[in-house]
Amino acid sequence: MSWGTELWDQFDNLEKHTQWGIDVLEKYIKFVKERTEIEISYAKQLRNLSKKYQPKKNSKEEEEYKYTSCKSFLATLNEMNDYAGQHEVISENMTFQITAELTRFVQELKQERKSHFHDGRKAQQYIETSWKQLEASKRRFERDCKEADRAQQYFEKMDADINVTKADVEKARQQAQIRHQMADDSKAEYSSILQKFNHEQREHYHTQIPNIFQKIQEMEERRIVRLGECMKTYAEVDRQVIPIIGKCLDGITKAAESIDQKKDSQLVIEAFKSGFEPPGDIDFEDFTQPMKRTVSESSLSNSRWDGKSEPRPGSKSKGKLWPFIKKNKLMSLLTSPHQPPPPPPASASPSAVPNGPQSPKQQKEPLSHRFNEFMTSKPKIHCFRSLKRGGGGPEDFSNLPPEQRRKKLQQKVDELNKDIQKEMDQRDALTKMKDVYIKNPQMGDAASVDHKLAELGQNMEKLRLEAQKFEGWLAEVEGRLPVRTEQTRRQSGMYDTQNTSAVNNCAQDRESPDGSYTEEPSQESEMKVPVTEFDDEFDDEEPLPTIGTCKALYTFEGQNEGTISVTEGEMLYVIEEDKGDGWTRIRRNEEEEGYVPTSYVEVYLDKNAKGAMTYI
Repeated sequence: MSWGTELWDQFDNLEKHTQWGIDVLEKYIKFVKERTEIEISYAKQLRNLSKKYQPKKNSKEEEEYKYTSCKSFLATLNEMNDYAGQHEVISENMTFQITAELTRFVQELKQERKSHFHDGRKAQQYIETSWKQLEASKRRFERDCKEADRAQQYFEKMDADINVTKADVEKARQQAQIRHQMADDSKAEYSSILQKFNHEQREHYHTQIPNIFQKIQEMEERRIVRLGECMKTYAEVDRQVIPIIGKCLDGITKAAESIDQKKDSQLVIEAFKSGFEPPGDIDFEDFTQPMKRTVSESSLSNSRWDGKSEPRPGSKSKGKLWPFIKKNKLMSLLTSPHQPPPPPPASASPSAVPNGPQSPKQQKEPLSHRFNEFMTSKPKIHCFRSLKRGGGGPEDFSNLPPEQRRKKLQQKVDELNKDIQKEMDQRDALTKMKDVYIKNPQMGDAASVDHKLAELGQNMEKLRLEAQKFEGWLAEVEGRLPVRTEQTRRQSGMYDTQNTSAVNNCAQDRESPDGSYTEEPSQESEMKVPVTEFDDEFDDEEPLPTIGTCKALYTFEGQNEGTISVTEGEMLYVIEEDKGDGWTRIRRNEEEEGYVPTSYVEVYLDKNAKGAMTYI
């Protein structure tokens, strides 16, 4: 089966067919290109999807990924990222192995096809020229034969005519001979050209054209084979990534199987465990016996203003009810100072001082008034201010429950150890650099490194001291975690004033700035508040509104807890007026606020503020 023998007369059709074959290749190339674009787009969308649901660094989401279910989801996202990478591999392999190779092959095929059909057209033109020569020789031979026949007839006619001279007859005879000679020459030429044409025609249709068509056939068959190979490559490229995609899917399955609900439950315990024991039973209070009643309005106010304490070691119920009181109401009782402030400087007479110094005489204030006060006001809690603003808080994390405090301290110790290791690595590197400088002075000055080494040594020493401090706190916490005994069980749910410095800070807020308590010890021991109650609600705490301004008449050094230092002539904001105890609460900025003696400032209250009044 050969195109040269079977299709010897289908030159034009073969030319159209081979062009169609090249068009098919180009169409397939376009198809593969679009497939690679789809793969790239799909991979990009998968990567964007995976990135969209990745946990953001230094965010609450990142902390959530300690749970096995979230870890499994994160592993799924990572596997999807690898899955997207395999689609990128598909696109890349198809581009290089199919699109690029097939495009180059099509260009070569076009050049080869052009060359073959050029040779075919050349052979076709040559045989057509030979045919034209044969036709011309044939017509000339025919014409010469007819001329010789006419010359012979004319000679015979002249020779038969008796009236014609002998000279005319001889002339006619010679003319006839010449025509016959020309006819013989034309015959010989025609015969020669005919033989040559027949040879060339046989050569054309049996040798040249078959060879050309055979080459075209081979070219077309190569095109078909290459197209089939590309289709196999197309499938093989997909098949090559199937094992890796399978591994990605296996990874997702493995991640799903690694979810441990028990472990997640344990992590919830570790995250929120306070370390306290549940509260014990509440004692029965017999109100039929007036002598055994709990702290009433009068006893509370008397204990506050008279400074007398009536300890009730047997009663625990009041302390256990405190956690259920709103912290802003509770702490307004704890934070407001009620002892007389220090008198103004001796250089100024009381009469010369606006808002003259308050009398040290203490006024009794009914408990109902105090409750109305903290029901309508929203004071800022000094000991928890750092929690609200995301600031430092107590350095030893004493505002946290024991278990959470232990975790925070351990985390801080680990961070400090890492920082120490970094400093040591830098020191070692600088030491090596210094040795190199000493051995090769042209590379640098060894003395230039000494300052940095000394600085690193100081930093390391500071970090070690800091680490030792936190390790001490950690050891203290680990040694004081509650043991499950009957005594600790009944005392759980409250702060121990000896073990928890957060309550000590709050207790200091119950002091007046000169350091004396305004509550009896029994109330202090009963007002133990779980940290979680404050932690849960303090995020919603709002700062007190400004009700006016004030000007400092004297310089005041606020050295006690809850007070603030001011300088003479300084303008500040008033956020809580004097309640009769000689102290005014002021604010310098969002980070600084506290109490100053009312006699030390000149207050200008806004007329629109509730209960506003001007001190004269």
